[in-house]
Amino acid sequence: MRPPGQLLVLVLAAAGAVGGRGATHDTLACSQGLACRLLDTDVLCGMEPPGPSHRLALAQLQLEPMLRCTAPTACSPCLEARLHLTTGTGEPRRPAPSGIPEAEDGGKGGWWPAVDGTASSQPNVTGLLLLSGHTYASSRCVAVEVWAPLAPALPGQPLGWVTFRCFEAPLGSKLHVTAYTNSHDHWRLSQWQWVPDCSWPVAQAAVPQCQAASGAVPRLQVSPGPKEVVVEVQGAMAGHSYTLWLYHNQSHGTSGPGRAVTASSPMNYSLPADEVLPCLCLQVWPETQDPLRATLCPFSHDAEAWERLWARSQLILHAGGQALTCSLLAPCDLPAELVPCWQPAAAGPCQALPGLQQPAVGQGLHEFGGLQPHPNLCVQVWSDGQVRLTQCLRDRALPGRPDDLLLLEREGNASLCALERGTCTPLTNFTSTGAGRPGLLEQELRQDVAAGQCRQIWHAENSTGVTLWACPLHKYLRAHWVLAWMGVLLGAACLLLLLLLKKEDMKGWLKSLRADYGSEGPLQGRRALLVHAMEPVAERAACALMAALRPLGLAVTAAPGGGSGIAAWGPLPWLHAQHRQALRDGDTVILFLSPAAVAAAHQWDAGARAVPEAGAAECGPGPQHGPGPQHSPGPDDVPTVAPCEAFAAALSCTVPELAAGNGHYIVVRLEALVPAVPPALRAAPAFALPSETGGFLRALAGPGRWRGRWPEPYVAAVAEGLRRSVGE
Repeated sequence: MRPPGQLLVLVLAAAGAVGGRGATHDTLACSQGLACRLLDTDVLCGMEPPGPSHRLALAQLQLEPMLRCTAPTACSPCLEARLHLTTGTGEPRRPAPSGIPEAEDGGKGGWWPAVDGTASSQPNVTGLLLLSGHTYASSRCVAVEVWAPLAPALPGQPLGWVTFRCFEAPLGSKLHVTAYTNSHDHWRLSQWQWVPDCSWPVAQAAVPQCQAASGAVPRLQVSPGPKEVVVEVQGAMAGHSYTLWLYHNQSHGTSGPGRAVTASSPMNYSLPADEVLPCLCLQVWPETQDPLRATLCPFSHDAEAWERLWARSQLILHAGGQALTCSLLAPCDLPAELVPCWQPAAAGPCQALPGLQQPAVGQGLHEFGGLQPHPNLCVQVWSDGQVRLTQCLRDRALPGRPDDLLLLEREGNASLCALERGTCTPLTNFTSTGAGRPGLLEQELRQDVAAGQCRQIWHAENSTGVTLWACPLHKYLRAHWVLAWMGVLLGAACLLLLLLLKKEDMKGWLKSLRADYGSEGPLQGRRALLVHAMEPVAERAACALMAALRPLGLAVTAAPGGGSGIAAWGPLPWLHAQHRQALRDGDTVILFLSPAAVAAAHQWDAGARAVPEAGAAECGPGPQHGPGPQHSPGPDDVPTVAPCEAFAAALSCTVPELAAGNGHYIVVRLEALVPAVPPALRAAPAFALPSETGGFLRALAGPGRWRGRWPEPYVAAVAEGLRRSVGE
């Protein structure tokens, strides 16, 4: 008869390549004071019905790799599981197990007393334990029944241990072992454990697989270069085929099927350098049954591989819903942190939002709780103290304005502060533009928050203890700029008035403005006679000068010129008539010096020759134009004059008047063609054009008509016209 007690169900689960389903080699042992037996070595895990509470509890699970041998050189690796039991808090009751094979008397597992062979005569508590070992390919569960003396004891007092030997697994595999009960208390312990590979000294001579593979386990050697990486398989047996697998090792599994290469030993494989990433791993194994594999991940600390990974990574923000989310796309897992921040200016700093950062785990969608989208919100990816990626919502059509102010309110504290320049400034010290009286907008911003004019983008209920408000600031900035512009305009008006009262040059400048924009030119009403030689360069320059002087209001007559007057009178009589009229009316006579005019002046001065035509030597029109009867001359009556003769005839009238101080004469020369003024004309003021255009214009205006500098547009127009004419 089984003594009265309580039922404890314990499950041991091992994740890995679990083998050894034959129970003939399984053993069970328990410490002094306990009795135990195996009920079944292959039960269905997780299907046992719940049992009542009892006073047996699981305290610790220990896993130990060992060898199970049928001969000295015929061993297989396995894991030994040892469970430490303590007293629980449940009230002892009679168990009612079901669904566990052979749980009643006569079970095939038999009884294992305490290790010293004694059995307790005290009332017992009975427990049923389930031990499970499983992997993605297979699983195995065993059921163990344990009896312990039912003596008065405090909760948590050690009762002893139970050892199951053992869960078979291949060398180099990883197992997940779980122990649990089927009671209402549902005690559970679990642990991962690696089974050593053939590098385990005790396995090298005892496990046949290690004996066969000794000397044939391949090794990987990586040789990086500037353009490619060479992977070499070393230590492989000649004549054997090997598979080299390249894959991306990630926390959520490998990225794609990877790349497999099969070749015979020895073998080298070249990998382009731009494909090298930190998560790239290599694995090689021989083409045999259940082979040992050599794995190497050599680029996890390669700086260039990390830079290449960041260059291929992409941060995408999603603002279509009610909250901000983002996706971090990268070929490898990134040890980074996602940090939402506030950036009012595109080129300015981004202020991190307190308490909203989160680690970048995996490649899926990352949510920021209830963070509401706003044009100033950005997300930065931080790694190793650096900002690796940044993405903003500035170009999205979202509620809010770029000049909104971000206010922070802490839970349980009604005070507000403004997030700016890396700190949270209290509103009593805040200035909207960095100048002015601190706290100027404190009351207005508090009223906006209370009136609902500020948009709440983060709630205090989202576990951070702060509330974030985006408040419009443009209405206050507009009023500030209006006052600033009024101050600037007032200052400019005062400065202008002061200059008007103090500076004569300013008066001249205002006159130039009036001349620039007035309806009349500065030389309006004045006339001038322009005398030049008949040569191409002089005629082009004279035309350019007349065109430039016309907007100033100056009426200019060129001699020699053309039209009905010269056709009726002839060139020289017409020139003398124009000269007498200019002297009589007080007009200005401009003597324009070109190379031909300078030559004529030198000839006139030296008296080398006289100008033909009797009437040309005198300053009169000649007898044919006297008061007697006139006839209409035809084209054949116009005399032919050499280029220098007209200018020389003009000098016959001009030089005597200059010597007598009569008339208003001005001499101008083309400085690019005429280096100096001839001696005969040095009595008149002379100007080199175009460099002395300003003085020339002041001389045309006459004394008292203009003081100070001439308006630059007029000077520039006259100078530019003369430059073009000379250049042509």
